[in-house]
Amino acid sequence: MRAGDRGAANAASRAQRQLRVSSLPPYARRIARIRSSFAEAGIEALLVTHPANLRYLTGLDATMGMLLVEATACTLIVDGRYLTAARGCVGRAGELRQTTITPVEGSYEGTLAAVLRRTGRGGRVGVESTAMTLAAFRHLDRALESVRSSGAAVELVPVERVVEAARVVKDSGEIETLREAAVRLSAVAREAVALARAGRTERDVATDIDAAIRGAGFTKPAFDTIVASGPNSALPHARLGDRMLRPGDGVVLDFGGVYDGYCVDLTRTVQVAPASAAFRRLFDAVSEAHAAAIAAVRPGVLGSEVDSAARDALARHGLADAFLHGTGHGLGLEVHEEPRISKAGTAHPDEPLKPGMVFTIEPGVYVEGFGGVRIEDDVLVSEQGCEVLTDVPVDPAPFLAGA
Repeated sequence: MRAGDRGAANAASRAQRQLRVSSLPPYARRIARIRSSFAEAGIEALLVTHPANLRYLTGLDATMGMLLVEATACTLIVDGRYLTAARGCVGRAGELRQTTITPVEGSYEGTLAAVLRRTGRGGRVGVESTAMTLAAFRHLDRALESVRSSGAAVELVPVERVVEAARVVKDSGEIETLREAAVRLSAVAREAVALARAGRTERDVATDIDAAIRGAGFTKPAFDTIVASGPNSALPHARLGDRMLRPGDGVVLDFGGVYDGYCVDLTRTVQVAPASAAFRRLFDAVSEAHAAAIAAVRPGVLGSEVDSAARDALARHGLADAFLHGTGHGLGLEVHEEPRISKAGTAHPDEPLKPGMVFTIEPGVYVEGFGGVRIEDDVLVSEQGCEVLTDVPVDPAPFLAGA
């Protein structure tokens, strides 16, 4: 066969595989995609231990568990706390029909070793290096000595981003969940900005926001709610305190919720009346950076290019050095995941944006001793460009607290 013919045949084969995968039910489709990455990762199986990845591949919401994904079968290892839930996940028709549930006997590591001894399978098993401590790796490797002594060759291979790379592009079901979550969080935000009134403490405001989050149908806040007033707002991740909001304070309100397992995140900055020109200068600069970053979001653009759009806008106001963090982070089963919208050259992958990615846009400026401003929305990369999922007015004027 000529080289051109082989290339065409390989392309046709890939297209057929993709078509078969796309026709599978959601969880089966995700597992099939993970398997398709084994060759590139240099592994023959993957041991999934990170709870978010476990939920992504099985639907199981657990703080602990193991999923051994092999070429043609899966083994879900759970302790007694999660057996009933695991059976419900595996019982979905057509979803995880190749998955066997194995209860823990003694320890997770010992149970995995028993599974491998019983099946006689092994080979190069990938482990999630960002989710497994060195101590846990060593403990697991020692447990597998019994498998090796039985004649099966088992090698643990640290790997990164095998599941995370799949999670970065959301499927239709995930997108609908995130859309609904963003609508609900937007409703909370409209209520929250009116809570920042003079005479209330940061802790009081945060308590009310958390109650509104639960009242809107969220399981829990996605992180510790931030209410940072006056000079405290110059701290990007300020801790709650008992500082009382005062007239003229800028107040950063940063909060999120977990809805059906998926996280959304939103920030608005308001000012307790009376308004001041100094606050307005910072606010207008951040508002411009926020709009510029959103306008830059479209398929094929690098995350660093979106970040640069925000930084360039702030530089025009002489505030580039006051922007102390990245422009955004991915949203999904975790409140901080890929993609990262940050400067090129950081530890995070800087890859072209793809339709189905969901992340925050949250430029901010922070002036020590005075305060800060941050504006954050959640966006979806669409085929056409960008869809802003959250829907709350940016300008604080309609919500000028105490006005």
